[in-house]
Amino acid sequence: MSTISFDTHTFVKRLTQAGMPEAQAEVLADSQAKLIDEKLATKHDLKELEIRLAHEMKELEARLVLQLTIRMGSMLVVGIGVVATLIKIL
Repeated sequence: MSTISFDTHTFVKRLTQAGMPEAQAEVLADSQAKLIDEKLATKHDLKELEIRLAHEMKELEARLVLQLTIRMGSMLVVGIGVVATLIKIL
């Protein structure tokens, strides 16, 4: 994932100004920075995912078209065989 700019120093400074102990604010800032780095997706991450999914969808579509073509051909061959058999019998 891409990194998102998160100023831990400013975050700690604002928390301490609001009355939080500095040690606790630093732990919270580190946790927030880690969470942001590991869990948040950027626009670039989403675009990469979109491109990858589009590629996978095209591959899946190609496989499905091939499978349907084979099934349709098989049904056509069986149908012609049934008709030819019925013609010979009748």
